Amino acid sequence: MAGKTTRVVMPQLGESVHEGTISKWLVKPGDRVVEFEPMLEVDTDKVNAEVPAPVSGVLKEILAKEGQTVQAGAEIAVVELASDGAATATPEAPAPPPKPVVSKPEEPAAPSAPAATAPPAAPPPPSPERGGEEQHRYSPAVQMLASELKVDLPKVTGTGLGGRVTKKDVQDFAAKATSAPPAPAVTPAPKPGEGDEVVQLTRVRRLIAENMTRAKATIPHAWQTQEADMSGVVANRNANKAAFLKQEGFSLTYLPYVMAAALSALREHPHVNATFNETELIVHRDINLGISVGLEDTLVVPVIRRADSLSLAGLARAVNDVATRARNKQLKADDLAGGTFTVNNSGTFGTLFSYSVINPGQAGILTMEAIVERPVAVGGMIGIKPMMYLCFSFDHRILDGLQAARFLTSCRKWLETVTVETPVY
Repeated sequence: MAGKTTRVVMPQLGESVHEGTISKWLVKPGDRVVEFEPMLEVDTDKVNAEVPAPVSGVLKEILAKEGQTVQAGAEIAVVELASDGAATATPEAPAPPPKPVVSKPEEPAAPSAPAATAPPAAPPPPSPERGGEEQHRYSPAVQMLASELKVDLPKVTGTGLGGRVTKKDVQDFAAKATSAPPAPAVTPAPKPGEGDEVVQLTRVRRLIAENMTRAKATIPHAWQTQEADMSGVVANRNANKAAFLKQEGFSLTYLPYVMAAALSALREHPHVNATFNETELIVHRDINLGISVGLEDTLVVPVIRRADSLSLAGLARAVNDVATRARNKQLKADDLAGGTFTVNNSGTFGTLFSYSVINPGQAGILTMEAIVERPVAVGGMIGIKPMMYLCFSFDHRILDGLQAARFLTSCRKWLETVTVETPVY
């Protein structure tokens, strides 16, 4: 008699990541799988990750092939449980499948981009018509396209895994309804001319574009900036950078100082460390600081958990660690989940003002700009000082201008109170 089986689902690999492309199966039907051991590799716009087996047993069937893009929560494989593994997972039954096997963020996921719900364990073939939405959820990209093309999603027959509606299904439905090609989502770009180079968008770039569009469409962004006198910070760094490099093996930058300023301000203004949840505001106890790391073809935001417990040196070590692993493509899905606020360092490239896009689920993002020596008024005299603009993009549903200004003022004042004697360790 056949053993009990469980269905493996696609996990949600980080906040605002709702689908992944299966790049490689590490096992084949008939192979034994071991709980917590890698089972397949998945690519998303944020991370390339190995997905572990949720149970021990034998792989009976692969439901999603290599190269296929799958929504989080959708079934991708069937495993026959080992004799000692029956208690580790729910056997196949009419009940819904198990939840995605990933570490959950410490706060609710961004309300603006809900994760896709897994289909029933044994879905019937999709019927031409649906009555209502049948508790069906659609990916944000599908919802956005349907809104642009004025398509009623419950009337669309899905051809994706488990009958899920894809963007192509929406486009085909719109084309049939109008007896014409589907309307473009954006104004058509000029056609390539002689000498133009056509560069196909990578999947990562396409997903980044979708995520940025969703963030701007769902979050009412507002923006403020203040100018900080960085004289004390510059003096402190100059006094400590040689010893720091010798002891730590990497350079002390200005980023940890700005992170420390943001952390101090977040403790003073806890509502900035919050998530808007339609009917309530979730103010997070822990401060999990996301740090933007720009790579050649993408941007990732690894998270430093409970960052407010770290010294300046501890923050510098944490930044060096996540940045190094990001550039070496060694980040895990958990490294990108659970952020409650983000700090961006575009000033390292010489920018003076930035209007950064807020990570869904967070109240804002603070950007440090380039430190530039400028003439300023000092006690009625003109002096040359190292000045830096702090730019703050914030969710206007959570913060009003007064609250945002108070937070930004706290950041600036912390930076301006740093002296040569401020401890790094």
